[in-house]
Amino acid sequence: MIRQRIESQPQPFCRDRANLKNKPNMKDPVYKLVELTGTSTTSIEDAVGKAIQRAHRTIKNLCWFQVVETRGNIDKGRVHHWQVTIKIGFAVNAAD
Repeated sequence: MIRQRIESQPQPFCRDRANLKNKPNMKDPVYKLVELTGTSTTSIEDAVGKAIQRAHRTIKNLCWFQVVETRGNIDKGRVHHWQVTIKIGFAVNAAD
């Protein structure tokens, strides 16, 4: 029941949605999701940030992210490495 309620909630709008509306055929933008796993020896937040920074280099119109899974490696009783899988949403450009 809770999962259905979460999945039915609309995703956050892109900050640049207003810019997308000014383009032809973009009144109701279409979004795509990609799944990435960021890693860090520092923190979960750093792993998420690294995945987003990497996506930003090649993908335009990044809008939101969702943490899908968090895991890590343990060495000598301490967290050695964080691995965080996220889904990143971005607006797809209209076909010309």
